[in-house]
Amino acid sequence: MTTSAKSRSDQAVFDLAVAAYLGRYRGTSRLHAESDLRVCLRWCTSAGLDPLAAARADIGRYLRWLQDVRCFQPSTVSRRLSVVLGFYRVCVIDQILSRSSADYVRRPLVPPESPTLRLGHLQFEALLTTARLSANIIDLALIAMLGLLGLRVFEATGANIADLGEEHGHRVLRVRGKGGKVVLVPLPPAVGRALDRVVDERPGGPILRNTHDGRMDRHAAT
Repeated sequence: MTTSAKSRSDQAVFDLAVAAYLGRYRGTSRLHAESDLRVCLRWCTSAGLDPLAAARADIGRYLRWLQDVRCFQPSTVSRRLSVVLGFYRVCVIDQILSRSSADYVRRPLVPPESPTLRLGHLQFEALLTTARLSANIIDLALIAMLGLLGLRVFEATGANIADLGEEHGHRVLRVRGKGGKVVLVPLPPAVGRALDRVVDERPGGPILRNTHDGRMDRHAAT
């Protein structure tokens, strides 16, 4: 087998491994798993490392990079390590690898309670006022969906224009939550007006868009 043919074969095996792992997920869970896995794969590329040839020490290096270079919270590091661990386990199940390189990597200690403090009433009012004064009308729509409707970030960014409607004379937003559960959330007039401004005359697509007119993701929202 020539070098180029071997390279194509290795790439095909790798693509199969990634597809098999992501195939376990649906909807937003798949998007989040793909995003977290992509972080690891990009790190492997920057380190000149073949992901399927990674050793336990390499996974440990990736873990320290998340902690020391990217300075992620322990919960984020643990989540991204779980995705890597799941990926290698699927590779073992599908006999792409004989053993997982991530099984014995020590996970970071995650506090039982979140250290994140909720915004107080006055703090949220200040945030809402700042969003109203922003030159970007999407800021107000995002803050209204998160703060006034109580949506999670992935629920707000995943909402489409087609999800806006009426039910028993009230404006509602169809929201897809965890596990694919769909609920109808009533829209207060202030939220409805904020969403109408960003939707404008668009017939379809995401409600919240990024600067490139694509769907806003959780990173852009942050």
